[in-house]
Amino acid sequence: MATQILLPKLGFSMNEGVLAEWLIPDGGDVKEGQPLFALESDKSTQEVEAPASGKLHIMKQPGETYEVGTILGEIV
Repeated sequence: MATQILLPKLGFSMNEGVLAEWLIPDGGDVKEGQPLFALESDKSTQEVEAPASGKLHIMKQPGETYEVGTILGEIV
């Protein structure tokens, strides 16, 4: 079963963020808790950890702004 990777809400007033970069390539193996992508918000850049282990399938490209809750990819 696939685990969706959602753009998280990092701050109380955060409504969107910029997907700065994927730290794992598309199709790469991911371990739960491993840094998965970098997210830029109004105040900082933060690494977001993988919610599960498996293979990464990237659906959204870095450098774009996405709303909180957007599905960025999945781990299968």
